[in-house]
Amino acid sequence: MIKILRYGEIPAEQIFARVLPKTDVAGIVSGIIADVRARGDAALLEYTEKFDRVKLSGLAVTKEEIDEAAASVEPRFIEVMERAAENIRRFHSRQKRSSFIINEEPGIVIGQKIIPVDRAGLYVPGGTAAYPSTVLMDSIPAKIAGVKELVMVTPPGRDGKVNPVILAAAKIAGVDRIFKVGGAQAVAALAYGTESVPRVDKIVGPGNAFVAEAKKQVYGDVSIDMIAGPSEIMILADGKGNADHIAVDMLSQAEHDKMASAVLVTDSEEFAKAVQAAIEVRLPRLERAEIARASIDDNGKIIVASDLSEALDIVNEIAPEHLELYVDQPFDLLGGVRHAGSIFMGRSCPEALGDYFAGPNHTLPTGGAARFSSPLSVDDFIKKTQYTYYTQDAFAGVAEDIAFFAGKEGLTAHAASALSRIGK
Repeated sequence: MIKILRYGEIPAEQIFARVLPKTDVAGIVSGIIADVRARGDAALLEYTEKFDRVKLSGLAVTKEEIDEAAASVEPRFIEVMERAAENIRRFHSRQKRSSFIINEEPGIVIGQKIIPVDRAGLYVPGGTAAYPSTVLMDSIPAKIAGVKELVMVTPPGRDGKVNPVILAAAKIAGVDRIFKVGGAQAVAALAYGTESVPRVDKIVGPGNAFVAEAKKQVYGDVSIDMIAGPSEIMILADGKGNADHIAVDMLSQAEHDKMASAVLVTDSEEFAKAVQAAIEVRLPRLERAEIARASIDDNGKIIVASDLSEALDIVNEIAPEHLELYVDQPFDLLGGVRHAGSIFMGRSCPEALGDYFAGPNHTLPTGGAARFSSPLSVDDFIKKTQYTYYTQDAFAGVAEDIAFFAGKEGLTAHAASALSRIGK
């Protein structure tokens, strides 16, 4: 049963704390990465046989496989995914940046260019569930940014095929190439390239502890979006409304993963108890009840605050991945939220709306990283470069200032570089 605590009974850093795996994840991943770098496709095929229990003759997904998969998916699901994709495009199109140029003084031009990365890699999890929503959320911003080639990796099933809904979503999103490989080995392939899998400039997408560790280890040789941990939700509720709404929203996170965490913060102990009871009614009915039970019992919490102001303080201290403001006037509280990955406003806005359909991205910072990082966006798929142009006369007017500054840092060659151009 989920625990009810008064604020202060548990240190803030433990609110989303989880028991870390005892496996030497870093060591295992390091070995896999080295093996993929050394042996390429042969290593990928061996790991796929070992971990996914399927022997493949090749890694690439063909156009025929994609078309066949898309045709097999329920038409209504295709329609809903297309509507969701349009919402995602509409939202993310507003994130596009423009290059700029400044030419305010005679002989001086400075500016910034916005350039998309040439090739991006998208990791899509397999395992306990298929997530076509992740394909849409992570692919569409890349396409809007102007990425030339988007490469997707995802583990195959025992039949050697990729889940049809994943391929259908990839087709809707415009993914260019798809490979049947998952785990740390897939991240290594994207980071360094193999005979089949091309090397990319940026890797995005969620995964298990091994995938997250692999992204961490290859960072620097390739860019990544973030090191995402298990999913989190925090709900701020004012003690009014329907306790069952809160219960099922918390369970919507709990069913993801035994390590997922659902937290309610409320100013009403009576409402806290009502939600606790509602969870116990709802949980046994879930298809993924075993997973949800472990998540709720081990990582779930209900925190009773003295008032909503204190509840907001708790939110900002925790910096949750998902935040629901379950109150009548959520915009009154929005200004007080400084740290949250994505915010869901009011009593008719469950987190599931954002997971699938509304348009804002669902790839979000976890583990308190919302204090300093942002949801996946078009910005993740661009880089900025800058340029400077001075005429001879314009440079002559500032050369001695540059030399003076360089001298203060003891860098005489810098000073000489400036002065030599004005004959000094």
